[in-house]
Amino acid sequence: QAQLVESGGGLVQAGGSLRLSCVASGRTFSGYTMGWFRQAPGKEREFRAAITWSGISTYYADSVKGRFTIFRDNAKNTVYLQMSSLKPEDTAIYYCAASPYGTLTSRTSAYTYWGQGTQVTVSS
Repeated sequence: QAQLVESGGGLVQAGGSLRLSCVASGRTFSGYTMGWFRQAPGKEREFRAAITWSGISTYYADSVKGRFTIFRDNAKNTVYLQMSSLKPEDTAIYYCAASPYGTLTSRTSAYTYWGQGTQVTVSS
């Protein structure tokens, strides 16, 4: 059974950094685009970043450009989100997701596999 498992969340002060990891297992994700989303309490799930299978192309939400970096290691079936210059408004549960369409997209409906999420809390 396909599974995505996130890790690396935690509590960090504003201006700090965290690296999230997402390990895929249970099936091949060859050709899949991988994405990171977040969801704060009472709000909809929101796109953060995406990366194609090759890792050559990436796509970011405007609010994280220059602060977040997405990258992947296909040999380890792992995608990462390096987050720097964190702000209190970055606080949320962060989810990893996989899209079979192979193109960069921010639409949650394009992603068919989701992890359980990891909590990121940024204190001021």
